[in-house]
Amino acid sequence: MCQTCSHTRVIVLCVSDLMTQRRLYLFWPLPLNKLMRLPLCSFCISRSLLSQRQATNVQRRSLSGAAMRLVQFHRRGDGGGIRVGVEQGEGLGVVDLKAFDPSMPSTMRELLELGDKGLECAQRALASGQCVLERSGIRLLSPVLAPEKVVCVGMNYLDHCLEQNAPVPKEPIIFSKFPSAITGPYDDITLPSESQEVDWEVEMAFVIGRRGKHIKEEDALSYVAGFTVANDVSARDWQMKRNGKQWLLGKTFDSFCPLGPALVTTDSVKDPHSLAVRCLVNGDTVQSSNTDQMIFKTEQLVAWVSKFVTLTPGDVFLTGTPPGVGVFRTPPVFLKSGDVVECQIDQLGSIINKVV
Repeated sequence: MCQTCSHTRVIVLCVSDLMTQRRLYLFWPLPLNKLMRLPLCSFCISRSLLSQRQATNVQRRSLSGAAMRLVQFHRRGDGGGIRVGVEQGEGLGVVDLKAFDPSMPSTMRELLELGDKGLECAQRALASGQCVLERSGIRLLSPVLAPEKVVCVGMNYLDHCLEQNAPVPKEPIIFSKFPSAITGPYDDITLPSESQEVDWEVEMAFVIGRRGKHIKEEDALSYVAGFTVANDVSARDWQMKRNGKQWLLGKTFDSFCPLGPALVTTDSVKDPHSLAVRCLVNGDTVQSSNTDQMIFKTEQLVAWVSKFVTLTPGDVFLTGTPPGVGVFRTPPVFLKSGDVVECQIDQLGSIINKVV
């Protein structure tokens, strides 16, 4: 469309924004003599640049692009129903998402399955300042319950390999836990009578936010909903000596995957591969490292595992542990009833679990 004046014509180019479905109007005032000589490809180039910019924005987005700390919880005294909430800040009040919008689901997995719609609602709820519950009135659960998959990575810290005098893996070492191993950030770790060698492993975990298969590394973070803290509790006798040295049984006893306290969305974490990681047993630091020691980063793990299986919202990845585990101490040290294990990761929070 052109608007004419005595010396200048204005080109108005209407372009549809693919992400917002809004129309963008671009104005170019051009002298009349230049307008007649302007090649059609100029408009094509401008439109192409807009498309490239939109594609880049989509690639960099992590779901809704919102910085939040999402939690699952029970309200004390309400019969134990699961709710999803948004922390006003680490350790602060929690906005009850379903109280804010009754159409929203009651579990984190269902919220993630809604995609941007669910996370944008959570962002509005947080901004509203309404439906806030005091911490004393709730009990935090694991951020994700009953995921389809719990994917674990072995030998993924360079300093942990050095601790064992083990070669650095050339590709990710993948194993799993059953989802029934997941327990809350402050729930007890139960020592099984079948094992005498239960050990600790602080780990950064991440949660998948949308479905994908054969995901490229450069797109991988857009499939990650956020990060949390995990303890990959391990029965070393079953992992290293029994059951043909297959790791699964030693890793998957009930309560062997404390997780939490919150799902910290990807946009809340400046660099997930530059976070201090610590584990304390009875107040003594037993593990202290940094996620910069990870051999295979988040993007590589998403791309690698998605070659084999379809990733779905709620899938949990445990990304490996640094040195300092009990089994490689001299003499070895294992957890006993009454011990308290605290796993800490900067920007994500801490989980504290008593051993019973």
